[in-house]
Amino acid sequence: MIFGRSERGKPPVEPVTLKILVAGGFGVGKTTLVGAVSEIRPLRTEELLTEAGRPVDDTSGVEAKNTTTVAMDFGRITLREDLVLYLFGTPGQERFWFMWDELSEGALGAVVLADTRRLEDCFAAIDYFERRAIPFLVGVNCFEGAARYPAEDVRRALDLDDHVPLLMTDARDRESVKETLIGVVQHAMTQAAQRRQTVGT
Repeated sequence: MIFGRSERGKPPVEPVTLKILVAGGFGVGKTTLVGAVSEIRPLRTEELLTEAGRPVDDTSGVEAKNTTTVAMDFGRITLREDLVLYLFGTPGQERFWFMWDELSEGALGAVVLADTRRLEDCFAAIDYFERRAIPFLVGVNCFEGAARYPAEDVRRALDLDDHVPLLMTDARDRESVKETLIGVVQHAMTQAAQRRQTVGT
């Protein structure tokens, strides 16, 4: 079916649009994730890393990285005829965190990407979403050459609450990213249902 049209005799389907954030530390794969799954050409605000940024940009573990997101990445994916996700990749460096409040406005949920070589880099994102009660899951980005650890070990290292999903993902792989995004939507819907139930009792 062509998006925006419907089968003969059926009215056009008005899709539900949802906003999902993709967060995490510097060089963890946020731009790659958005690009891997977006059905439109992603909007990117990447700039070259410069010598002036060396004192503030920690590139240990990602020495080959030569660009950085300075505002956001933006992409779109249609999960079903009636469900469209808009993806907003947040900047990873501390000096651009002022953008996060603006980007998180109206977000259904978030993916916090984690790199097992630099787990501490995602603590700020986890703390941000916990404090604002924005549902999130942690996607452990399976980089080539990075050590693989059992999910429970990573969960303990991140001190995640039991209800927060943790998935192994590959930010380069469309199907893997789709599964992660579906996981965020499902988790956010579950959290919303539980909140309604609590209010109703």
